[in-house]
Amino acid sequence: MEENLFFMRDLWVYDPHAEQTGRSDEKLGFDTRALHAGFHPLMDMEQFRAFVPPIVPSMTYPYKQFDEIPYPVYGRTKTPTAALLEERLASLEGGEACLTAASGSQALFNLIFNIARPGDNIVSTLNTFGEGYKQAATIFPERCGVDFRFVENPADPKSWDEQIDSKTKLVWVETPSNPTLFVTNIAAVADVAHARGVPLMVDNTTATAALQKPVDFGADIILLSITKFLAGNATVLGGAIVGPEALIEDVRWNTTEFIGAIMSPFDSWLTLQYLETLSMRMERHSLNSQKIAEFLVDHPQVQHVNHTGLSSHPQHELAQQQMQDPGGLMSFVVSGGISSAAKVMDSFELICHAVTFGTSRSICMHPATITHEHMTPQERAAAGIDDGLIRLSVGLENADDLIEDLNQALKQM
Repeated sequence: MEENLFFMRDLWVYDPHAEQTGRSDEKLGFDTRALHAGFHPLMDMEQFRAFVPPIVPSMTYPYKQFDEIPYPVYGRTKTPTAALLEERLASLEGGEACLTAASGSQALFNLIFNIARPGDNIVSTLNTFGEGYKQAATIFPERCGVDFRFVENPADPKSWDEQIDSKTKLVWVETPSNPTLFVTNIAAVADVAHARGVPLMVDNTTATAALQKPVDFGADIILLSITKFLAGNATVLGGAIVGPEALIEDVRWNTTEFIGAIMSPFDSWLTLQYLETLSMRMERHSLNSQKIAEFLVDHPQVQHVNHTGLSSHPQHELAQQQMQDPGGLMSFVVSGGISSAAKVMDSFELICHAVTFGTSRSICMHPATITHEHMTPQERAAAGIDDGLIRLSVGLENADDLIEDLNQALKQM
């Protein structure tokens, strides 16, 4: 049976010369695909007489004949609702196929667990989300024998090239990075990786495809935390990888099928609804964050602001080339370290203190003691994570109200 071939074949091997199949909907606009990719009320009328995509909550799929096993047959492999979401995400990112997971961290784990073996290595930087760093620094090296090499100067392509060798299975970039908004030159790193016959994965969580399409700059694989801006309101936990169909199906059948950490049909359905407004939400997030960044950069209590829309940002011009807008994530440093950061955060009246980002409500968080506590002080310093750094996920409120809240909280210092 065709579906069982995935169990018998070799692991996916990156071919830098292989051409990905073009998508049939690639000529349609982004907002049109966000509404219609994978499901259209008229085109799918024979199967579902519904205006919105249906939820199929079944986790098993019966069959009549002993030797006619359907696909999918069990919910760990794929569910109809998740399959629709995967088609839509692949369309938005411009990839051949997509595989969802229970979280962004789970998607990353599934990918690395599938493509790397003991003795192999992954090249990345310290400019990654905290849970990803934990996987890279301890979990994979200590439990799976997969080494992670952190590039010292991610702005220099030569620094990337120096870390790649014959055992490198993946180059991993997060841009803009969480929480310091470092912007990596995707095209330059892609050239270096491809010259060595290694695929490039870009974590596109902070920008989303509404603002940045890494595949247009040479990325082979896209990592996504659906939990953040894609869902946008802290009601869904999920993740995804987008890439060549052979890779996606390899991960699906040789890792996800056995680990079983998948997105539920209901969470998949919710995400489909939220994606319909992604473009508009990201535009508003960007407008608000720009106004707030411009306010904070001149505030006497603020030492530094990380926001790609500011001309003072080290990669401002690069961000303008790669991104349509700056997005809703930013961070700023207050003098006085942890105690001052705590004072400011505890003084907020409108901005919520919570551990996530990308929601419709504005959220603050302290990276040094929460998401990046696993890093050594030296590593945090190298990544620009000061003890006084506050991460701010700018929501969809009126910008003036957020500025007023920031101002009154900063005055408490």
